[in-house]
Amino acid sequence: MMSVMETAAEFSRLLGPLRRSVLRATRNAEGLPDLPEAQIELLRALVAAGPLSPGEAARRLGVANSTVSNLVKAMTNSGLVRREQAPGDFRGVLLAPTDTALDLLDRYDRTSSAALAEAIDRLSPDDRAIMAEAVPVLRRLTAELESGRGG
Repeated sequence: MMSVMETAAEFSRLLGPLRRSVLRATRNAEGLPDLPEAQIELLRALVAAGPLSPGEAARRLGVANSTVSNLVKAMTNSGLVRREQAPGDFRGVLLAPTDTALDLLDRYDRTSSAALAEAIDRLSPDDRAIMAEAVPVLRRLTAELESGRGG
């Protein structure tokens, strides 16, 4: 049995390739645009929380304000994010996904779920059962990391 450190190291090594494989399968399956993962994550944050200030978006993503600024510039130019005036604050700006972005995100989610389902279906019944049991554990692991107790 692997130690906690060995498990963590192996899991860490697998996360990037797994994420890239899912994105590659998704893009190839439906001819979706090659959105950088950071743009997808910003869209997910905007959908989950509603319109956000750039500073709040940076905090939620755990990135620098300048990173969000660069993302927003590119995403505004490509019609994925719109800037709205913050209620009661003439200088404040809120970021919101456009209808185009919502449609793309929905297509990414549907296609990535289908690609993952096909791959999981090719696993053995025992492996599929382990995958199903792992989902709540991965959800709790994500919560631990996001709460700041994970490192």
